[in-house]
Amino acid sequence: MARQERAEQTRRTILAAAASRFDAVGFLGASLSDILTEAGVTKGALYFHFKSKEDLADALMQEQFAVLDSSPMLENPGLQTVIDWCHSLAVGLQNDVHVRASIRLVIEQGSFVTPAASAYKQWIDLVHACLLAARAAGDLRKDVNAHELAQYTVSSFTGIQLSSQVLTGRTDLRERVTFMWATMLPSIVPPRRLHKFAAAGNLEELPA
Repeated sequence: MARQERAEQTRRTILAAAASRFDAVGFLGASLSDILTEAGVTKGALYFHFKSKEDLADALMQEQFAVLDSSPMLENPGLQTVIDWCHSLAVGLQNDVHVRASIRLVIEQGSFVTPAASAYKQWIDLVHACLLAARAAGDLRKDVNAHELAQYTVSSFTGIQLSSQVLTGRTDLRERVTFMWATMLPSIVPPRRLHKFAAAGNLEELPA
């Protein structure tokens, strides 16, 4: 058990160092030697857990989906779930280097040896499932295509967080996300149901 715990601690240390380097300089800028130096582990220890830099990047990207899959927000899927998820992700981008690294890696996937659209598809599928639940509850206008709206939502959030990063270091990201939803909601929700939704999110426990 002690050996397993040490191995898991080493794995977490390597992932933390990789997240720090990927967040700072991106996938192409980060070298395995820099990650090894920051983690303070041997090359053998790294290769025991990860086959390559691509393998490290994939592990970080999958982390965010593992956390999301266990989120209590998904217990009651719907349109507000998507709004709250955007705000939760915004808070993660502001405060969590693992989230920042994983998002940067998703955006930079075209740089990978074998680029894939799987991360974007996972985001879109998650949002789509919530929007289908919203449609069943009568919370979407009949002329709104749920899958197209899911793609638009993911694309809009991606662009907003990038512009916020460049202009303010993401300090205004939650305000930008609130504006995004305040603009979108009247065009996708029947007027009689608009009062149900909070563009600013229902995450009072999270910092603004």
